[in-house]
Amino acid sequence: MTEGELLWTPDPAEAAESTVARFMRWLAAERGRPFGTYEELRRWSVTDLDGFWAAVWDFFEVASTQPYEQVLSARVMPGAVWFRGSRVNYAEHLLRHEAVAQPDEAALIHSSELRPLARMTWHELGDAVRILATELRALGVAPGDRVVAYLPNIPETVIAMLATTAIGAVWASAAPEFGARTVIDRFAQIAPKIVFVADGYRFGGKDYDRAAEIRTILAELPTVERIVWLPYLKPAASSPIAGAIPWQTLVDHPRVDASSFTYEHVAEDHPLWVLFSSGTTGLPKPIVHGHVGTLVEHLKSTGLGQNLGPESRMFFYTTTGWMMFNALVSALLQGASIVLYDGHPAHPTPALLWQLAADAEATCFGASPAFVQIMQKVGIVPRERFDLSHLRSVLLTGSPVTPESTAWFYENVKADLWVTSPSGGTELCAGLVGGSPLLPVYAGEIQTRLLAMDVHAWNDEGQDVVDEVGELVVTSPMPSMPLRFMNDPGDVRYRETYFERFPGVWRHGDFIKIIARGGCYIYGRSDSTLNRHGVRIGSSEVYRAVEQLDDVADSLVVCLELAGGGFYMPLFVRVTDGVVFDEALRDKIVAKLRADCSPRHVPDEIHQVRLVPYTLTGKKMEIPVRRILAGTPPEKAASREAMMDPAALDWFVEFARQRALEPARR
Repeated sequence: MTEGELLWTPDPAEAAESTVARFMRWLAAERGRPFGTYEELRRWSVTDLDGFWAAVWDFFEVASTQPYEQVLSARVMPGAVWFRGSRVNYAEHLLRHEAVAQPDEAALIHSSELRPLARMTWHELGDAVRILATELRALGVAPGDRVVAYLPNIPETVIAMLATTAIGAVWASAAPEFGARTVIDRFAQIAPKIVFVADGYRFGGKDYDRAAEIRTILAELPTVERIVWLPYLKPAASSPIAGAIPWQTLVDHPRVDASSFTYEHVAEDHPLWVLFSSGTTGLPKPIVHGHVGTLVEHLKSTGLGQNLGPESRMFFYTTTGWMMFNALVSALLQGASIVLYDGHPAHPTPALLWQLAADAEATCFGASPAFVQIMQKVGIVPRERFDLSHLRSVLLTGSPVTPESTAWFYENVKADLWVTSPSGGTELCAGLVGGSPLLPVYAGEIQTRLLAMDVHAWNDEGQDVVDEVGELVVTSPMPSMPLRFMNDPGDVRYRETYFERFPGVWRHGDFIKIIARGGCYIYGRSDSTLNRHGVRIGSSEVYRAVEQLDDVADSLVVCLELAGGGFYMPLFVRVTDGVVFDEALRDKIVAKLRADCSPRHVPDEIHQVRLVPYTLTGKKMEIPVRRILAGTPPEKAASREAMMDPAALDWFVEFARQRALEPARR
């Protein structure tokens, strides 16, 4: 598949009915701002930030108990204040569709390895949220208090999240597969008052009781006043934690009518939730987002970007420890239904998620490029096995997308499909680049820079570059930027993380290439740079070539700077079951890299590994491996509890030890 090959063009009639097209017509009629193309709209959105975000506010009818004084205080980063004077509630907007929903209209469609596919209507969701919110208030939870959850991707977690934010408390969650230390490293930083816990979960057909982990976690959270116990793994069992409140005790109350429930309307600087960086090194950063900024960004992204509406059903495979859980829930803002799944994505069959997408009649399917690789390896062709007639779009995110990954959907799922590959981050809970229903899809290419995201590719001198790889920077403030990091006096860590390299400009930490026609490519993390003879290489280029080989199941590449200006770039590969790793395979890999990429992409050495290390959110651990090879003690290079399989790192620790004993190799 050729990079940039045209794969899909939107139907003109359908494009004209998209939300972003309606927004453009609204701008012309209500604001006197006619735009003929998406690119004209995009350029205006980053030039006139006040005008654009005021239009988003009005178009989506944001409800504030008092009018805002100004859209943007100053065009500076950090320090920009959005919609000063407004008072809103994020959860209130998520539940607005309840007022017009049909009695049987689903808000949540959910399934797990412990529960069959089921539905929760908008009215059931609204009732549950109001009941739990009322009970949390009765327990003394006040605006600004932190409420945390050690829960799986199930309806109870959504209910707890919305109930928490409805009363102005601050939400944070961790997936139950996280080890105790990983959870403590997160929650201990934010001093929670209430904690929701599930007794365990089932994954890949195996049950995992988490009572011991919960005791360990609670022992190091002295601020916790009340524990809510959800018997998910063993529904009939009572809590082994003394004083814990059973979930059912809190929700088994008469319904609270929507007209009598009062949402906590909060100011522009009031925290909504805390998200955490992946935590591969050191303590995870506790990133604080606000109600107002997150609300307007999510209205924009779900409506103008993803084109969701009341007829949509959004399914993205995620855990509650990843920002994609928050992003999935945000689809409710447009009246869309969301599909939740808790369990192994390929058990008992690799086609499980496709079966669920068909059964739930999903209109939007989200997964990672790694998922596509699994489908390719096992030869699954979804269009031959499942009714995907409702499917309209695909979101591929989590790592750089290859042309082959994009093309796979058109060849194996549907020819008429809008395949997007947004890229953004936990620190924004939003995308920076992504899709538009008005634009064509090209193989491996991200369609566009998203509206009001002033994204550029900069070279080392801080100059704009086009058609070449540069640092991804954002030169104008964004509403969903962090309010702050918790426990960061003077915003020292926040500034060092994003603004140290280019003062006043957000450096995101990715390599990007913006091409002349407006699309772009993400080439992996810029802080895991592959530098070969002065030329920067994105690791995704290497992975794309190597992992096309049937003999290679997975790979990881790093590059170390050596004394005297040299470089050492080893490639580590996991071979396909039954394949012998020998010189012939080495030669095949080298030939593939030379032919598909360049001689600079050929590594200094190629080694076989049993496993490639991944974080719990599915990212290859390039930076920790590089640090270990550079001599960083393993315990300082990576948080093992933030890994899918901590044993995957052991091989690299031993490899680094052996390498240190052989100075001649350097």
